Amino acid sequence: MISNQILQNTLDGLKGITRTDLCVIDAEGKVLAATFPDADKYIESAHAFAGSPADSQVVNGCQFFKVFDDHQLEYILLANGESEDVYMIGKIATFQIQNLLVAYKERFDKDNFIKNLLLDNLLLVDIYNRAKKLHIETELRRVVFIVETNREKDGNDLEKIRSLFGGKSKDFVTAVDEKNIIVVKELGEHEGYPDLEKTAEVIVNLFRSDADSNAHVAYGTIVNELKEVSRSYKEARMALDVGKIFFEEKNVIAYSQLGIGRLIYQLPIPLCKMFIKEIFDGKSPDEFDEEMLTTINKFFENSLNVSETSRQLYIHRNTLVYRLDKLQKSTGLDLRVFEDAITFKIALMVVKYMKYMETLDY
Repeated sequence: MISNQILQNTLDGLKGITRTDLCVIDAEGKVLAATFPDADKYIESAHAFAGSPADSQVVNGCQFFKVFDDHQLEYILLANGESEDVYMIGKIATFQIQNLLVAYKERFDKDNFIKNLLLDNLLLVDIYNRAKKLHIETELRRVVFIVETNREKDGNDLEKIRSLFGGKSKDFVTAVDEKNIIVVKELGEHEGYPDLEKTAEVIVNLFRSDADSNAHVAYGTIVNELKEVSRSYKEARMALDVGKIFFEEKNVIAYSQLGIGRLIYQLPIPLCKMFIKEIFDGKSPDEFDEEMLTTINKFFENSLNVSETSRQLYIHRNTLVYRLDKLQKSTGLDLRVFEDAITFKIALMVVKYMKYMETLDY
């Protein structure tokens, strides 16, 4: 349950204070951590000690101690030396590792609870009962962040984010799949969406220093009760997907910022195909050449302003009018008319959505 790295750090810290070499061997006889190089020579002695009724014993100039987890033998601890001082150091080290086991088990239990909460695997009565046992407050302002990196989730990414939120016991950092890390964050009374945006930027910046990694962060709406956390998670999940389709340039996306993209994302694909066929008579708006698409996008960026669009494209106003007339003949839509412009804009977004869904099928 405790990682070998945590065990090694603990032993290194204790040796730095006590100047006593230490080693941890698991119940199967594998050396997990040690502060000296030849720890393997004690494996046989540790195995024999594990089968004895004693909780501590001196063997071959070493103090041996048993570390239990709920009365189940978990580790054998070795402290190098036979003196009473070494015995005391060994007992302290055993106590420290025992406490680590308890702490990690509690975190494991909380992680499981949060995962099941996010995935809606708990009945309402179970949420409150288990939250009470785990000392998790039920009425607290919270929000869910989802962090997706461009490489599969590993311990480093998870611990990197845990280190950011680790100081607050009411924040939870976990993962429900291989790609995403989830943060359930406690919020203060006056924290709002501008603060969430700043927090998301801090998370993104954690990965910007690594040339091989890039992160996208999405977050849901603020909820006031523990039972609503799963809703914030689903919103963040949708925001992450919709952001990939319609806001590719953004590393941070909020559910509250999705706009019409949220509606399009929930449309069934057959309905989308029917819409495109009705509007464009079987054609697709992405079949236009690069020049035409650039013109269309710039025209939308400038709120259908012909003069400003032609200026930014470095073309004559008549050239822009000619292109818009050409588009009207091809599609029957005049982008200078607001209703036609809205129809065309939605069509572009629908095509983007359909293409994204096609990639998921492969």
